[in-house]
Order: sequence, then structure tokens, then C-alpha cells
Amino acid sequence: MDNQENKFKEMARRNDVARQLGLNVVLTNKAAELPDIEELLYAVRSFNKFNKHDDFYGWHDLGYFDWKGQRVLWKIDYFDPTLTHFEDPLSDTCKRVVTIMLAKEY
Repeated sequence: MDNQENKFKEMARRNDVARQLGLNVVLTNKAAELPDIEELLYAVRSFNKFNKHDDFYGWHDLGYFDWKGQRVLWKIDYFDPTLTHFEDPLSDTCKRVVTIMLAKEY
């Protein structure tokens, strides 16, 4: 396994942990209006339908599914500890923010 592949696998692992634990999750206003928010959050935390077409690099940083008649998308962004600047996703100080939105908002 080459170094880049190892980095991608580690990034996917960290992204999965953050998403599955529900760390730093935000919903857009439209997503917050969806029914059954607790179930929606569970669906994001338990998402595992990654494939080469939608997750080309294998980072597990974006996913989408249908929820109560709406296409929902979640994505992970990487910030420094102050949440003011983007951060290297593999840095030890990186904060992952999971944003849940309607796909049409992206």
C-alpha cells in the first residue's frame, strides 16, 4: 500500500469516527425543518453506502440519501480549532464539521 493510499484510508477512518459519533454536526435551516430529526441524525451517523462513483478517493467525506421525500446530503469540512480557517484533514488539531442539508442547497 502506498503512502497516499494510507493517507486516504486514515482520512476516511477519521471522517467515519466524527460522523458516527455525531461530532460538530450542523443542519441548514431547510434541513432543520425536516421531520424526525433524531432519526435523520441516526441515518447520517450510520451511513455506509460509499462507492467509487460518489466517493472516488475513499475519503468518506460526503454522502446522500432520500429522507421523507427529500434528497438529503451531508458533507464534512475541515477547520482549525477556532473554526475560522480550513485545516489539513490529517493534522492532529483538525476539527471536522458535518453539515447536513437538502441536496438542492449544495
